[in-house]
Amino acid sequence: MRVSEVNIVPVKPQDGLVAFASCVIEGALYLGSIAVYTRPDGGYRLVYPTKKIGDRNLPIHHPINRNTGEEIEEAVISRLRDVLHT
Repeated sequence: MRVSEVNIVPVKPQDGLVAFASCVIEGALYLGSIAVYTRPDGGYRLVYPTKKIGDRNLPIHHPINRNTGEEIEEAVISRLRDVLHT
């Protein structure tokens, strides 16, 4: 799977949130509004967007298998480190 056009928008850190990310998968699917949080033990984690309907949070988009999630995470975190110079 090819993850490209990774964009990072840093935000003022708040409750662990440090940036929002977007990327393109296989040149055909745009994923946006991916929140990037710091982990308490170091590193980062991605949180995919949801929409609150009534008392339920419904996922808008997210990886459906571990390999896809890891590839997106690797691409986003690599670009985040470039942007934040860490």
